[in-house]
Amino acid sequence: MKLTFLSRKTPNGTSSFKYKNKRIRRGVFSAITATGLVLSGLFAAAPAATANPGDEQYRPAYHYTPAQNWMNDPNGLVYHNGLYHLFYQYNPFGNTWGNMSWGHATSTDLLHWQEQPLAIPNDVEQDIFSGSVVVDTNNTSGLGGPGQTPLVAIFTSNYKAPSPRNGTQAQSLAYSLDNGQTWTKYSGNPVLTRNTPSFRDPKVFWYDSPQGGYWVMVAVEAMDHKVLLYKSTNLKNWDYLSDFGPENATGGQWECPDLFPLPVDGNPANTKWVMTVNINPGGVAGGSAGQYFVGTFDGTTFHSETSYNGDPLPAGTRIADFNGGNYQGWTVSNEPGNWLNGPFGSAPATGTLPNQNPVSGFAGTGLVNSFVDGDWPLGRMESPSFTVNSQYINFLVGGGRHPRISNKLDNNPPAGDLLFNGFEVPDGTTLANAGWTGTADLAPNFQPATVGGDYYIGAKRVNTYETGGAPGDDRQGTLTSPEFTVTRNFMSMLVGGGNRSPESGQTLQVELLINGNVVRTLAGDNQGALNWKGWDVSQFLGQQARIRVVDQATGPWGHLTLDHIMLTDQSAVPRSDETTVNLVVDGQVVRTATGSDSEVLDWASWDVAEFTGRQAKITIVDNNRFGWGHILADEFFASPEPARKGLENYEWLDWGRDFYASVSFNNVPDGKRIMLGWMNNWDYGQSIPTSPWRSAMALPREVSLAQTPAGPRLVQKAVDQMATLAGPPSYTQGAGPMTAGTQPLPSSSWGQTQRVDITFSPGTAATAGLRVMDDDGANATVIGYDAGTAKLFVDRRNSGNTSFSSAFPSVESTAVARDANGDITLRIYLDRSSVEVFAQGGTHTITDQVFPVAGANRMALFATGGTAQLKSLTVTPLAAAMFQP
Repeated sequence: MKLTFLSRKTPNGTSSFKYKNKRIRRGVFSAITATGLVLSGLFAAAPAATANPGDEQYRPAYHYTPAQNWMNDPNGLVYHNGLYHLFYQYNPFGNTWGNMSWGHATSTDLLHWQEQPLAIPNDVEQDIFSGSVVVDTNNTSGLGGPGQTPLVAIFTSNYKAPSPRNGTQAQSLAYSLDNGQTWTKYSGNPVLTRNTPSFRDPKVFWYDSPQGGYWVMVAVEAMDHKVLLYKSTNLKNWDYLSDFGPENATGGQWECPDLFPLPVDGNPANTKWVMTVNINPGGVAGGSAGQYFVGTFDGTTFHSETSYNGDPLPAGTRIADFNGGNYQGWTVSNEPGNWLNGPFGSAPATGTLPNQNPVSGFAGTGLVNSFVDGDWPLGRMESPSFTVNSQYINFLVGGGRHPRISNKLDNNPPAGDLLFNGFEVPDGTTLANAGWTGTADLAPNFQPATVGGDYYIGAKRVNTYETGGAPGDDRQGTLTSPEFTVTRNFMSMLVGGGNRSPESGQTLQVELLINGNVVRTLAGDNQGALNWKGWDVSQFLGQQARIRVVDQATGPWGHLTLDHIMLTDQSAVPRSDETTVNLVVDGQVVRTATGSDSEVLDWASWDVAEFTGRQAKITIVDNNRFGWGHILADEFFASPEPARKGLENYEWLDWGRDFYASVSFNNVPDGKRIMLGWMNNWDYGQSIPTSPWRSAMALPREVSLAQTPAGPRLVQKAVDQMATLAGPPSYTQGAGPMTAGTQPLPSSSWGQTQRVDITFSPGTAATAGLRVMDDDGANATVIGYDAGTAKLFVDRRNSGNTSFSSAFPSVESTAVARDANGDITLRIYLDRSSVEVFAQGGTHTITDQVFPVAGANRMALFATGGTAQLKSLTVTPLAAAMFQP
């Protein structure tokens, strides 16, 4: 990934950079001309596991996870000599991204995986990025000796200093002569280079041609949204064939392509080719996702038959456009003091602005683009008043995903009493002089800090990064205030930095102590910007209290920043660091929308029928200074129908948040096409509350092509081997009404490692479905069907632990047609921290991670607005496949 850098301050206050795109897996780093180094001697054993891997609260029972540390993309998927090989992006030294190398696991059945020694480690000049493995049966590469069949890995060398290729990515080889157990980097690496920073992710396969077979490589120029095709007869020398793209979703970098043939409805006389391309960000549900194209491949060029050229502008009356070279009566308020009159400038943009990734999806010659002067400036636009006279307002929106969370756009403190003078101790003194006590790196003589964070007040604040003998996230200790009396009902304060879930085994929080006991806690949101947070302390009125800062955390975001602690009469109102488009009626925001961390504008719709005949205004707000801190908007229409989002017109491998970098296995028996994806999302992947591992693979899926009214489309199912994990059904229920409300199911249906098969008709209900991993209270994952929108949905907003990232709570949906009987049929796999939903025989899938509260294992039927009809329900326990004797 190419990062767009903007000079800013890091959370620790040092001069550094912020990047617009959130993903750091790949980039403008890079790697070496590798020597013929045998790798197995360096890493002779798999990483040490925890005492009882498999027993952790969120550890999947039948999805692959390494015993410990960070994992992302599946790589080198291949079947050879009775074993399935899964290689993957792996950090041997920690559970966040870094030190990218190839981890390795093997299985005889795609379910029971054994972690193997590290396969291909990074080195001083290169990180080992994604790629593929082929069985070189005829030893075309010459890398095997007489009678040997080498396994050859084709991977991306991500070159870094001190390599002379620093800053570029190229394709390299490694080979194994012992069935994948040890690997040697080819001495002639790289074998294919374009001298560019984002050329990566080679998938290689053998193509049989009447003129003779050859190897075909598909790889990406990630930022150009292109798949490049090459051919070779020996895996070492490559000739350019063609390229594909940009097509369909282009809101983020393209990655991890694949290309393979499939017969339509099993008919080999009617074979199509499928090209898959993963994208981040810019997925249909936000962040990371995989799209696919169906078409033809003649050995040279792939031609898509499913590219979508876009709809015309929606029917209706135009409220506003920005094609006249001016803002046409809108009031524009740009923050003073910035270099270029940002964020909106004095006139609409005509497209992409300096230092911005390519902007697309707007109509006409102009649009609102608040990237004038980069992400830093803040501002607001307001339309002239108009009368609401339609059911819908449709408009194009893009840019950052920062939703509106309050009416507060400034950082001004609330009314109340300031404690500890806001840490503004006299120069030359410390908190030790102000009566604070502390331990270890948080001894009070190290505080307050004068650097770190954003949106602090004054010059000084507590910063547990800037403390102790040297700055860093590994500084630890406690810092305790002098006593004060609780004299008001609430406490408010500015807090930034990191947080830690209980599962991490680390503590990072601000505490309120009464009589020495912890009665309230709060922490940051893994953000450099401090924001207002607080507590209701009314029950402690008149009592003596202390504040204690506890930092027992290490690793990224292992620090807190704290400022301006106050006693107040009202609860804390967080500052809304939003990038939004809003409808304002009677001075109140009644509808709001935000971007999706994409420079591609897409349609959004508001149902505004309830405001018919009333006066309204549209506001466009950029109140965010940091990553993706800008908004794009264009073409406002009053319309009788909602506009369909452009992303929903494309073909997606999965409609959930957590299915990315999916590629297929080479050399699978019986010609089956089996795909595997990374079950995570770069929007929040490094923050999910798992330890000592982070990330799982989704279930391996067999994919096929079926004829539909729209043409051949992919159908997916979990591999047949999943049946070997199934025990006898624990609960069945026949036909009957699903009345409005929630119908808890008996304890025989409860569990967190299950397959659930349900068929129901929506009947008169507005929505109907299942609540799973339910704690018999407010927390559950809701899987249902919305009859009004004809969409299947997964709602994880109240699924349990969602606080580790503001990007995590979400509702995913996809349009699903009822069958000939008017029914919806779902097969659902539950595995402790995930749900995978296969609808209508696998024509649509939704994969989401969830992190339920401890003990949340109940299940219930639900319906709203009427009565649905259950046709059948079967719950089948699934045995564990991972970390078994």
